[in-house]
Amino acid sequence: MAEPIYRLRPGAEEIKPASGPATEVEPGIWVSPGLSNSYLIATADGRVIVNAGMGFEGPVHRANFDAIDGGPVRYVLLTQGHYDHVGGIDSVRDPDSQIVAQANWAAWQADNERLERFRVDNAAFAWMDAIMAALDHARSRVGQAAPSQSRLDPTVTFDQTFAFELGGRRFELIATPGGETTDSMVVWLPDERICLCGNVFGALFGHIPNLVTMRGDRYRDSLIVIESIERVQALRPDVLLTGHFEPIRGAELIDAELTRLRDAVRFVHDATVAGMNAGTDVATLMADIELPPELEVGQGYGKVSWDVRAIWETYAGWFHHRSTTELYAVEPSAVHADLVVLAGGPDRIVEQAQARLAADEPLAAIHLAEVARSVAPDHGGARGVLVEAHQHLLAHSQNFWESAWLRRQLDALVPDTTAPPAGDATRDGDPR
Repeated sequence: MAEPIYRLRPGAEEIKPASGPATEVEPGIWVSPGLSNSYLIATADGRVIVNAGMGFEGPVHRANFDAIDGGPVRYVLLTQGHYDHVGGIDSVRDPDSQIVAQANWAAWQADNERLERFRVDNAAFAWMDAIMAALDHARSRVGQAAPSQSRLDPTVTFDQTFAFELGGRRFELIATPGGETTDSMVVWLPDERICLCGNVFGALFGHIPNLVTMRGDRYRDSLIVIESIERVQALRPDVLLTGHFEPIRGAELIDAELTRLRDAVRFVHDATVAGMNAGTDVATLMADIELPPELEVGQGYGKVSWDVRAIWETYAGWFHHRSTTELYAVEPSAVHADLVVLAGGPDRIVEQAQARLAADEPLAAIHLAEVARSVAPDHGGARGVLVEAHQHLLAHSQNFWESAWLRRQLDALVPDTTAPPAGDATRDGDPR
């Protein structure tokens, strides 16, 4: 197979808030980039908008699109229920616009709102800086306080497919529940063979899907992911308009990339299941399962090792048959103080942590340093080990979420300093 396309595309660090202007990416189709792309599709009988950005981005998207076409907004199509797709609906819609979403919208939104505070808090370490910059830009661009997230219900929902025609353009909406949300869908323009796929393949096209996020989500079933990839692949699109960055063009290229992605997910799934049946523990499988060269995909948003654990726990749940203590409300940290006493004090623990660090074992060093700090929170040596271990991990990280977490940990360990950037990434080899 050809060189993987992910090597040629930007990483998640280059996802920027909505600004302007919108640009025409296909005849009569404009993109307004943002924390997730919003698209305008012009027709002789009015406008169709696909995705609306965050609440504070909505006015920017609307201004960008109004500068191109002042026709009525007949439809707003939502490819998934995440806030960066739906938050700006109030700004981009007209009073009589049809808001269309897949039928799982209500259940997914109820689930998300139930855990809104939890998820917002747990995502802040990765996105807060970008969101604050976006708020400042939105205020300066539209000259008013940025609106909050929209909370509208769709006027139209559908189960598997929904089709309509507007101004001579045909639209087909197709459910893809294996995307980032169970209400995921794609917008298919059959006459032009263009698919507006949002984030059905993840935030970064050509990267392994994230089967569960660090902010906390229900697990995404890898087999349903595969089905959704195949559903889009069967369309044989000539153009993919994705949730982030530039279009992907060429039926053969798209087919090859979707084949690679599907087969990569299937490989990880099958290897994990085989390991489970062989009695191999999850940590060993996380360390051992790697994609073969012909299935190379990026790991800039999800990671193979994380997906191994997600697949394991999707099938088997939280009990890993390792220790009786898994069944009870006790953490390993409950005996940290005892370990420090047995070792002869925190200094001895830190000495061993430093030895592990010198042996290029940063994760073991972190475990030990955290044991020492559980009884001596201000221990300078333990903090030094943690700083060095996190810097080592960050220098080798090519994953957006992992890098963001490591930087936040370093910010907490070394106040008023800036954590170093992730490793010496190059455009042709950096999956971010």
